[in-house]
Amino acid sequence: MSAAIGAAGLGERIARRIRAEGPLPVAAYMAMALHDPEGGYYRRRNPVGRTGDFITAPEISQIFGELVGLWCADLWQRMGAPDPIFVAELGPGRGTLLADFLRAAATVPGFRRALRLYLVEASPLLRAVQRQTLGDAAPEFVADFDAVPDGPLLLIANEFFDALPVRQLVRGRADWAERLVAVDDSGRLVFADSRESRLAGALVPPGLRDSPPGTVVEICPSGVALAGAIAARLARHCGAALLIDYGSASSVPGITLAAVREHRPADVLADPGSADLSAHVDFAALAAAANAAGAETYGPVAQGRFLAALGAEARLAALCAAAPPDRRRRLAGGLARLIDPRQMGTLFKVMALASPGLPVPAGFERNAE
Repeated sequence: MSAAIGAAGLGERIARRIRAEGPLPVAAYMAMALHDPEGGYYRRRNPVGRTGDFITAPEISQIFGELVGLWCADLWQRMGAPDPIFVAELGPGRGTLLADFLRAAATVPGFRRALRLYLVEASPLLRAVQRQTLGDAAPEFVADFDAVPDGPLLLIANEFFDALPVRQLVRGRADWAERLVAVDDSGRLVFADSRESRLAGALVPPGLRDSPPGTVVEICPSGVALAGAIAARLARHCGAALLIDYGSASSVPGITLAAVREHRPADVLADPGSADLSAHVDFAALAAAANAAGAETYGPVAQGRFLAALGAEARLAALCAAAPPDRRRRLAGGLARLIDPRQMGTLFKVMALASPGLPVPAGFERNAE
């Protein structure tokens, strides 16, 4: 896979950096392509929705955000109904999930009044949309999780971890190498591999180190670090986090890094900053980091199973009872897309992190020791 570099723009700046410093790890390329202050994807585009590049569960069905809101309200009650309670979302998109969340939260006495809303969002474009959607809730905007105040916390991360930069490690003949982004003689961005080394091999999950030559393993150090930071917060202050994303329950090999532009697959290296980049989430790695930092972990469970356990079908029936036929069809089709194993119901998974001593959150069972 390769891409021609234009005369100007982010692609050319990435090429200049490579010529000056040498080939970049895939994670460094992803970070520039997504978050460069001038040309990064999240600086240039409003990516979510039918007119963007991809669509997320809250945009498909209002039931998703409503059930997440009720899940949080239930935990808040079982935490002893602290006031205030900090509610934070990582990467809130257009604010749709939280708009539905807040509507459901208003049905639980005291919860809406107690919550203080924090949006962890770096994109100026998306912040403007979120202000418009959620202005009545007086949200506070912060650039990263560490800026969310200490105290009782309920955190939501829906399709957030998949956009964090991944490193790709390649099994060679004798050891492992790291996949890099380089510039070829014709001036194109291309993938290349570093020399094999024990250091690269040490980054591979132990259960995958004996994989055959040619195997590629993706790791996400920033995702693991963030899961650990969230868990450390939950070990100090009562609360829980709900992580919803696509990926695997265990660490598995394979290339999952992909680009999407206008709802279609795109070249990962073509026109950096113009397409969304994401990779499957390794839930086992997140759980290990969270456990090590002192939090309890639950799941992951399939998204379809989780939503069904929270009463998705009953909520659909209630919405359809007074709806005209065309709206009933849209409501039913939206929920089916979220829970059907052939669509998003199985690939997407849900994990909870919680403070030690909290009851098992709704939709989960206690993990086996």
